[in-house]
Amino acid sequence: MIYFQQIVTPQQLEEFAWGLANSGLPFVWIIRSDLVRGEGAMILEAIVEDTKKRSLLACWRDQEQVLQYLGGFLTHSGWNYTIESLRGRVPMICWPFYAEQQTNCDFACREWEVGMEIDNNVKREEVEAQVRELIKRVKGKELREKAIKWKEESEKAIQCGGSSLSNFELPCKRRCY
Repeated sequence: MIYFQQIVTPQQLEEFAWGLANSGLPFVWIIRSDLVRGEGAMILEAIVEDTKKRSLLACWRDQEQVLQYLGGFLTHSGWNYTIESLRGRVPMICWPFYAEQQTNCDFACREWEVGMEIDNNVKREEVEAQVRELIKRVKGKELREKAIKWKEESEKAIQCGGSSLSNFELPCKRRCY
């Protein structure tokens, strides 16, 4: 699945679109309608025609419900998308833009080992190669295994006695007792 909420240039849109199409793999692309005007709309029309038997383009879907059926997620690495990907056990291709996105990408790719970063100067060949790597090759399998591990760790953390619950309750205990 590919899901961006920031503005992308028509050139970037074209590179992502043809990279996905050229991968030969099925994909879901959730894209805001205000991102697709003029030249961008023509690019997507061509992609839809070329990939109609293996793609779904939409302007909105419940991301958490969609993620559970996917092998990978191409994202800008916003905090919510990163957490939802981890929660859904879905490895990521990260394309950070601004704010916390670069930090989230660094953690996903280097610390948690659940993602791969794509160059800011996006090229269709790189998109195609990374999508195939994520879905079909050993690296993708390793990232998926790590994503499953982090999902399990996060579930433990919110249980009674888990680190997240303990950290959440600690300030209350200090003030109340």
